[in-house]
Amino acid sequence: TINEETVELLSPYFEMVDYNIETAKRVCGNVAGLCSWTKAMAVFFSINKEVLPLKVSLLNSGRHTSTLCSLSSPPVCTGGFHLLEISAALFQLVHASTLLEDAERCRHKMQTASSLISGLAGEKERWTEQSKEFAVQTKRLVGDVLLATAFLSYSGPFNQEFRSLLLNDWQKEMKSRKIPFGNNFNLIEMLTDAPTINEWNLQGLPNDDLSIQNGIIVTKASRYPLLIDPQAQGKIWIKNKECRNELQITSLNHKYFRNHL
Repeated sequence: TINEETVELLSPYFEMVDYNIETAKRVCGNVAGLCSWTKAMAVFFSINKEVLPLKVSLLNSGRHTSTLCSLSSPPVCTGGFHLLEISAALFQLVHASTLLEDAERCRHKMQTASSLISGLAGEKERWTEQSKEFAVQTKRLVGDVLLATAFLSYSGPFNQEFRSLLLNDWQKEMKSRKIPFGNNFNLIEMLTDAPTINEWNLQGLPNDDLSIQNGIIVTKASRYPLLIDPQAQGKIWIKNKECRNELQITSLNHKYFRNHL
């Protein structure tokens, strides 16, 4: 059922740099095969669009030849068979060949579908366990969100050691008030993901936990951040991160400071 419109709608996705099976595996391995499958279907459609007219032309050519023979020659008996009978037999043979091709295509589709179903069946157990884990996470969500918002609101001015002390104190307070939260709570995993961290690293942000936490505060806190940045690492990162958004750099001493504001 795939048609030219479907392939045209898929084209913008195919042109994306990260639309490939390698990236899909890093994000979610379960559907990486589907990413590859969409490209394969589009390639199949483009090839099949050229092959089908050739097959129809060949079939029509065979029928046309049989018709010309029957019109140009009188019906004669050869070895006990009438020419019209031979033509009918040839037509049935061509028709049978077409049916065999259709049957082969159908068999191939069934095999592909069976392979896909078998592959997904193996994920059932993992999906069941993941569903149970989601249910547990839902119960812990209130406490986890409370810790994350407290971190964004109050931890910015402090170093890594004091941030850890604050987090431990908050967790003790929540235990005393019987507020559920994750035992293995991880702020970085809660507030960002690996692809975003990799992008920040490419833009110049260091890869240590303190720098990543600072990046989270800068991008997710509701207030504008003040960066105390003697090594200019934060400045380099922000300039690279916001260059596509027409970032303007100014200061109180800049002659166009008022215009910039």
